[in-house]
Formats: sequence, C-alpha cells, structure tokens
Amino acid sequence: MMGRVAIGLLLVLLAGCASSPTVEEPKFNGIDQATHARVQAWKELIEAGSSQPDFEKLLSANDFINEIRFIDDIIHWRKDDYWATPLQTLVTNAGDCEDIALAKYFTLSAMGMDERKLRLTYVKALAINKPHMVVSYFETPNGIPLVLDNLNPSILPAPQRTDLIPVYSFNGVGLWTTKRGQPNQYIGGPERMSLWQGLLKHMDVEAANESAMICLYQYYDLPESKAKTFCPNN
Repeated sequence: MMGRVAIGLLLVLLAGCASSPTVEEPKFNGIDQATHARVQAWKELIEAGSSQPDFEKLLSANDFINEIRFIDDIIHWRKDDYWATPLQTLVTNAGDCEDIALAKYFTLSAMGMDERKLRLTYVKALAINKPHMVVSYFETPNGIPLVLDNLNPSILPAPQRTDLIPVYSFNGVGLWTTKRGQPNQYIGGPERMSLWQGLLKHMDVEAANESAMICLYQYYDLPESKAKTFCPNN
C-alpha cells in the first residue's frame, strides 16, 4: 500500500514539474540578458584596454571579437555586401570577415589606440580562395604590420602570413594600394568609399540612442515596424 502511495506522489510531482510555467528572463529596456551581458563584456574590455600597452590591446580585442560566429552577408543580412557596425555584430553575435575586422578596428580605436597605426586591409585568402578582410597594425608608419585575422587567431607579422595576398588598405584618414614586399602607395582619402561612409553615419545614429538600437538589432530579421513593438524606447 505504501509503495502505491509513494508512486502516486511521485507522479503528481512529475506532473507538476512538467506543467510549471516558463520563467521569462528579465529584460533591460527590451534587451535580453544574453545580449546585455555580451555588450557589457565588450564595454568592459574597452575600458580595461584603455590602460594597456598596444600589444595587450591587440590580443584582447582579437580574442574577444574572434568569438563571434562567422556568417555570410547574404544569409545574415540578406544582402550581397553589407558592412555592419560593431554594435550590430555584437548584438547579433554574427558577421562575415568584414564585420569581424571592422569590430576589431573600432574596438581598438575605442581603447584609445592611434588610428594611424591601424588599417583595414583587403587581401586574397589563398586557403579559401576568396577576398578577405583583416586588421593591420603598424607600430611605426613604415614598419612591418601585424595581422589580426579570424581565419588564423594568432597575431603574426604580415610576412609570415603567406596565405594572404594584400590588395589595398584604408582607415579613417586614407586609402592605400598594398602589395607584398612593396611600400604602400597612398591613393586618396576614405571619402571615396561609400560603404565606409555609410557605416560611419550609421554609427552616429547608434550613438544618439544606443539602448534603443541594441533592442532593435535583436530583431534584425523582422521588419522595423514589427521590431519596434518589442522595444519600449521606440
């Protein structure tokens, strides 16, 4: 008899567990916990990096951003070519090589690194036989750059990256043709690059209401009108 009672109680307890309501995670202005934590970790990384020497900055930014999932633009943004802001890449936790390189570049810039030491470099990646983007760091203007990459997580001098054929590089002050074993040739300012200019304008919009934009980016795959219904600050 006692055995039957025990079995009955056990079944009641199991049924209760099965029917327990799902506890919704708390949100911060419509921002879910995982997104909030990821963005906060990024900001803490930037704050910590502001007092670090250059190479420590490079290591921490490279390691952190390389954790982001790689996904092609056509799948992620449904566009052939799209340059996401670092915040979009962080919130969606995904991006292609350009998005990952851009996120590293602006993370390092936010840490206080001299922009003249950094360039975004287009290369041909022989291992995948595709165009690819990396970050190049120049300790001195005419020095051998270090390469920050998501294909190879190790930060290496450019001559050791024989799998990459440089084509051109740019930053916020200039655009250069880049060929292996030859001096870079300045060819003009970055204003001729429409994707770069569009990216900077988008980042200005973000800065005006960062919390609202983070919330909207969580629903990047929905129409904006629908996404706004989930975000209290819009």
